[in-house]
Amino acid sequence: GTCYRCKTTVEPRVSKQWFVKMEPLAKPAIKCVKEKQTQIIPERFEKVYYHWMENIKDWCISRQLWWGHRIPAWYCDDCGEVIVSKETPTVCPKCGKNHLHQDEDTLDTWFSSALWPFSTLGWPDKTPELEYFYPTDTLVTGYDIIFFWVARMIFSAIEQTGQPPFKTVFMHGIVRDELGRKMSKSLGNGPDPIDVINRYGADALRFLLVTGNSPGNDIRYSEKRIEACANFANKLWNAARYVHMNIDDYNVENKLPDTLTTEDKWIVSKFNTVAKEVNENLEKFELGIAVQKVYEFIWDCYCDWYIELAKTRLAGDGEDAQNARQVLLYVLDQILRLLHPFMPYVTEEIWQTIPHEGETVMLAKYPEYNAELDFPEAVAEMEKVMDAIRAIRNRRSEMNVPPSRKAKVYVATKFADTFTNGTPFIQKLASANEVEVAEHFDIEGAVTVVTADAKIYIPLSELVDKDAELARLNKELEQVKKRLAQSEGKLNNAGFVAKAPEAVIEKVKGQAEKEREQIALITAAIDALK
Repeated sequence: GTCYRCKTTVEPRVSKQWFVKMEPLAKPAIKCVKEKQTQIIPERFEKVYYHWMENIKDWCISRQLWWGHRIPAWYCDDCGEVIVSKETPTVCPKCGKNHLHQDEDTLDTWFSSALWPFSTLGWPDKTPELEYFYPTDTLVTGYDIIFFWVARMIFSAIEQTGQPPFKTVFMHGIVRDELGRKMSKSLGNGPDPIDVINRYGADALRFLLVTGNSPGNDIRYSEKRIEACANFANKLWNAARYVHMNIDDYNVENKLPDTLTTEDKWIVSKFNTVAKEVNENLEKFELGIAVQKVYEFIWDCYCDWYIELAKTRLAGDGEDAQNARQVLLYVLDQILRLLHPFMPYVTEEIWQTIPHEGETVMLAKYPEYNAELDFPEAVAEMEKVMDAIRAIRNRRSEMNVPPSRKAKVYVATKFADTFTNGTPFIQKLASANEVEVAEHFDIEGAVTVVTADAKIYIPLSELVDKDAELARLNKELEQVKKRLAQSEGKLNNAGFVAKAPEAVIEKVKGQAEKEREQIALITAAIDALK
């Protein structure tokens, strides 16, 4: 064996140590978990706990270190008597002499840590804190110290207090680097959290550690992921700025208006559902799933859809515009409350700037499901229109049609009222200059888009100049074919393959694959135009 720091060979030396007899301590600790007095989440880690506890050996608790709690043992220099005592002895009980010295060893760090749940509350004294807080509720810790800390806290607490120290143990994973390696000083692969916070913000780092996290599974740290978390914080900040632009010059109450439009009911109902699911996920310790739902609602539903849907109404000055302002503000307030445990700083900062009651968002009521705010019919109607808008946008994108180029849209559907009511949204969000709704259309020379609830026709002549677009696509096709020929030429050159580094060869292979994909897409676009 060698020292992990200086790499010097370590010579074994037999010496006397202090031990704790473990069998009497382990049995009640095993029983405690088996009877679910303490529940380990996820449950699969119970096997690790039982493996250690059922095969336990006596615990060597003495360490030859210069720091830590001293072993409570004293030796008589005259007769050699060993005295173990809670209080420091002054005379030897055997010979009566006072030439005593304390054992120089210290207690194992984990022995001290095992006392943490109750010693921090004033034990062995019966303090008000111990009476009120003990046993504690939930311990959150890493799966790598199930035995070193969790098990030792359990058997120490049962021995000293007669009760398990906590009801639930939630095991999280380890943060690893981009290559999946455990972060360590020796590898130097652990970023300084202060530097990360200075660059991206504490909220972004906190959000990263929760996003994609599932109980007991490791997560990987990467610059790209934390950049995405910082971008999300910026998205929320910009959404709040937009809300301020529309409410600051008006007296807007932070509550829902009496009259709600279909899109208002849709966003309120969607949030109501998210609040219900997030609470359920948090109860099950599914933090990653909970935060993903909050993220998707804020980014997709609120920012990308509702704000855009409300813009036409906000341009006016009547009751409808004021109602839209109230819904914007109300939902933003609820979003800040729901997101606060995951991103405490940006949510508090924004919340303090909007109309609210209370001192801090931290003490505001956390959103819960409210049956009165459930509007399934409005959600179903809105989703039909949104599916149509998405489908039109996707087809226009495939055909490289710029948003500035407007076209008439024909919607063939059994849900005429729904799509007629959604006409303003289709015009604004699907670049339509006119929308016609009927049960059936027969239009030649039109691009067809199909959803579950409608068949949509857009006259091709209004989308593109067919001849010009064919010419452009053919020119682009020739350029990509030339690049593919160059890539394949290199790969077919025996000299290049033999001499080039592996990384370079893989890069060329990747380029060739991308070029083949581009050719397939361009060819499909040409066929569609023809």
